[in-house]
Amino acid sequence: MSRTAVFDASLSYFLQPIAALLEDPAVTEIMVNGPDKIFAERHGRLEAVAARFEDEDALLSAIHNLTQYVGRNIGPEQPILDARLPSGARVHAIIPPASRVGPCLTIRKFRPDVMTLDDLVRLGSLNAQSREFLEICIRLRKNILVSGASGAGKTSLLGALTEAIPGDERILVIEGPSLRQLFIAALRMRPDRILVGEVRGGEALDMLQAMLSGHSGCLSTVHAATPRDALVRLETLSLMSDVELPVYVARAQVASAIHVIVQIVRFPQDGSRRVTRIAEVRPLDAAGQYQVSDVFASRIEGRAADGRLYSHLEMTGHRNSPMSRGSTGWKT
Repeated sequence: MSRTAVFDASLSYFLQPIAALLEDPAVTEIMVNGPDKIFAERHGRLEAVAARFEDEDALLSAIHNLTQYVGRNIGPEQPILDARLPSGARVHAIIPPASRVGPCLTIRKFRPDVMTLDDLVRLGSLNAQSREFLEICIRLRKNILVSGASGAGKTSLLGALTEAIPGDERILVIEGPSLRQLFIAALRMRPDRILVGEVRGGEALDMLQAMLSGHSGCLSTVHAATPRDALVRLETLSLMSDVELPVYVARAQVASAIHVIVQIVRFPQDGSRRVTRIAEVRPLDAAGQYQVSDVFASRIEGRAADGRLYSHLEMTGHRNSPMSRGSTGWKT
């Protein structure tokens, strides 16, 4: 039996209490808050499930087995684990003393089917107009930031947007626990475009510098509730690098580097994930503050008998102008 097969069998044994959830294609995320408090996201809605681990030791053993599987360590001195399984599933674990309620485990499953722009239109997240607008932005090599809360669908949206990238371009995708080192390495590989799965630290400054120095057409995601919050978040992250920058310099770089922000939201009422705003980032105003103008904004129109929301993503009438900062214009 190969080493991989041994690990697979061991992992299946320790995760047996949640095996049915792991195998259910409708379940996208599993949250274990202690041995007997387990939740699952199914079709976009969170629900408590009857599954449970025998006791806290059994859950802790499963977490330790996961760390062996991915070649990482977890313990009192390093009580947090972020990793990715070979299947693509993201794993987050936290144990005491970082957790006061005992071991906790979250598994976000990998979608075997890649979401496309057609899928987003069919599901009502985008419409034909907003899809065309984003496709034009990508072809014109605008830097796009996808913003949203955890679990809102940022990564799926990012993947769908790559469909509009010309097939002859060299694309580098950066995702992992050592983003800054990967980013520096990627710049030396002459990419046509760089996709960053999520910026969450000082690597934000490296990304901004790349955007401002000729690597146009970058796409990335960030955790934020609004397009303006996304810019503030990116500014804060860039200040977390080991390069000391005045705040106004970081802010100016963010405003110059990012052209378009796509805000996506998960609605708890029906579990749907929808783009609610597509915004243009304009130059800083006279007071040095961000200026963001909606090109598309969503309007909730009602709810069906089954509880599903009706919404419409419509143009605001704002005449977008980010192309004025580049050599290529556009028309709407």
